[in-house]
Amino acid sequence: MDKELWPARGVAEHAYCPRLFYYMTVEGVFAPSADTEQGKGTHQRVDRPSAASPEPCPKDKGDGCKTTEKLEACESDPDRPRSVRSLALTSERLGLTATLDLAEVNGNVAVPVEYRKGRPRRDGGGQVDEPVDELMEEPRLLPGPEPWPTDRVQLGLQVLLLEEAGYAVPEAYLYYAAERLRLRVPVDDGLRRDALAELEAAKRDAAGPRPPPLVNDPRCPRCSLQPICLPDEINHQRLTTLTVAGQPVDEQLTPRKLWPPRDDGIHVVLQREGVRVGVRGQSVRVTDKDGEVVKELPLANIESLAVVGGVQLSTQALTVFAEQEVPVAFLTAAGRLTAMMDPLGPTSAAVRAAQARVLDRPESALELARAVTVAKIANQRTLLMRNHADLPTRTAADLQECVSASENAATIDELRGHEGNAAAIYFRHFAGMFKEGVKEIADRFEANGRRRRPPPDPINAVLSFAYSMLTHECTAACRLASLEPTLAALHSTRPGRPAMALDLMEPFRPLIADSVAVSAFNRGELVDGHFLSTAAGCALTDAGRKAFFSTYGRRMDTEVTHPVFEYRLSYRRMIMLHARLIAAWLLGEVPTLAFLTTR
Repeated sequence: MDKELWPARGVAEHAYCPRLFYYMTVEGVFAPSADTEQGKGTHQRVDRPSAASPEPCPKDKGDGCKTTEKLEACESDPDRPRSVRSLALTSERLGLTATLDLAEVNGNVAVPVEYRKGRPRRDGGGQVDEPVDELMEEPRLLPGPEPWPTDRVQLGLQVLLLEEAGYAVPEAYLYYAAERLRLRVPVDDGLRRDALAELEAAKRDAAGPRPPPLVNDPRCPRCSLQPICLPDEINHQRLTTLTVAGQPVDEQLTPRKLWPPRDDGIHVVLQREGVRVGVRGQSVRVTDKDGEVVKELPLANIESLAVVGGVQLSTQALTVFAEQEVPVAFLTAAGRLTAMMDPLGPTSAAVRAAQARVLDRPESALELARAVTVAKIANQRTLLMRNHADLPTRTAADLQECVSASENAATIDELRGHEGNAAAIYFRHFAGMFKEGVKEIADRFEANGRRRRPPPDPINAVLSFAYSMLTHECTAACRLASLEPTLAALHSTRPGRPAMALDLMEPFRPLIADSVAVSAFNRGELVDGHFLSTAAGCALTDAGRKAFFSTYGRRMDTEVTHPVFEYRLSYRRMIMLHARLIAAWLLGEVPTLAFLTTR
């Protein structure tokens, strides 16, 4: 731990939330938000590094004398402090590093100025000073401003670094851009003591496991890491378990509805033969064989990209997608997932180490496998009961027996047997969910049963294509949750198999893929003419794939209410939520696993 260099900003966030510090500094996980983007805009000018970083002048006697290497304007105005932007400082003794927004350096005297996009605290006193440059012209003088605790700690850490570098730091300032206000922070022993205390507390938290989330904290809804941290979801399961165990808690346990109700990211699927994908500035440009622009999309809004068949991607576009952490899936024209470009973004080593450690224990692997299998069979039963025109009464009872047997399975092999039995019952009656208008297609499926290598009929072709797309979605969700996609419980590890993604998708197969197949044929969005049957099997045509993606996209955007947390999320965001809950379970943050089931 002594060899680690913690960033001053991360330690300052520790005063706000130890878990936030752990995510950002220890695990390297960060998520942008409207607030962080606004803050980036506020820092756009001040973050431009100065030509050189000054060092204390050994010849300086406090009269403004400076060496020529340090100040170009020294001779013209020797009494004017030099404004140094993006000054990087490191202390091996403290185990701390920081990049100061701005430092006003006058010989051996330095004054740090930290920029903030928001407003100061309004329940205390403070001093307002003159603007430091043209960004701060005519600051408004409002009563009682004072620094927020996190801002004060960050300035204190910067003071410690400047003093260790040989500077005298008589005072420090915070510039709050929302009020164009420069606020003076006195440098005293209390500031140094508070900064050192937070630094030591941060190091202690970093040495242990991930800290628990805050309980019903009013600041969580504005935190950009809230959808990753899941404070209310984790506390709901953790504290409810304590209550059941005889240790009641006073906090309200019902999770707040914090997640946004819609997913604004663009999920692009390209399947027209011969089109080319490139990047021009901040746009993704799709052109046809003749170079004509077919589509232009804003790069910032793209969350994932799927390429089907003979679509060309430039190496420059792949590089930009990797930098933007956009996963790219490559599928054959028949819909088989052949490869994925997985950007090397922030990945929690703690989650992956816990995944290997926990799933190596048979009882823990069985718990995860049992949870996904029970949810899958329950959702298969619900889909049949909703859509089958004449479902035999015994079928629903048989599937319910499979649910009960899976809940009591003692080994993975026994569980797989119950899952296979339920799948046989389910697909035996699957054709009954199709309407009379597609009876011929349904009869072909009933005669063939569920077959995938190759799919012999249109329904099998759509199911295989939908499962491939769902695998892509679940692999991307595993990546975002820092899960290792190849290491799982129900599905055995094999070369090239995203086993954890397959585990994650089990409860969603009936809800998404099977539902897409049923609704697309019943509504006439897919017809016999959308398929081409050859000796290699049955496959979707270009027009068929376009119709499929229309139905699939609507299904992924459909919002559903979580049975435990009671908020509504799209199916795509629901998959991400469950991936992150698996990660929390692996780390021991939640005691049990529960997957989405519908009634």
